[in-house]
Amino acid sequence: MTLDDLVATIAARAEADPGSSWTAKLLAQGPEKCAEKFGEEAIEAVIEAVRGDSAALTAEAADVLFHLLVMLQSRGVAFADVMSELARRQGQSGLAEKAARPKG
Repeated sequence: MTLDDLVATIAARAEADPGSSWTAKLLAQGPEKCAEKFGEEAIEAVIEAVRGDSAALTAEAADVLFHLLVMLQSRGVAFADVMSELARRQGQSGLAEKAARPKG
């Protein structure tokens, strides 16, 4: 499965009955709940990275990617736009990219 496949599955499930799909249920709870769930999963991934449990980190990383994509769906942010932003940054130093960001 590619991330594009997962994006398509999430978009399809967004139209499903919340009683039949975890994704539909989460999206029905609104963007704030989707963001909260993403944050929980990110923290769990950090914990597993610190613990050094590769199998647990792998599972949590999958959860993070899934919940990131659900959060993007909840706010109508296209995965293609995220990929375009990454492509825009490609080839430049991360330090230079951070320095060029607007201060604020």
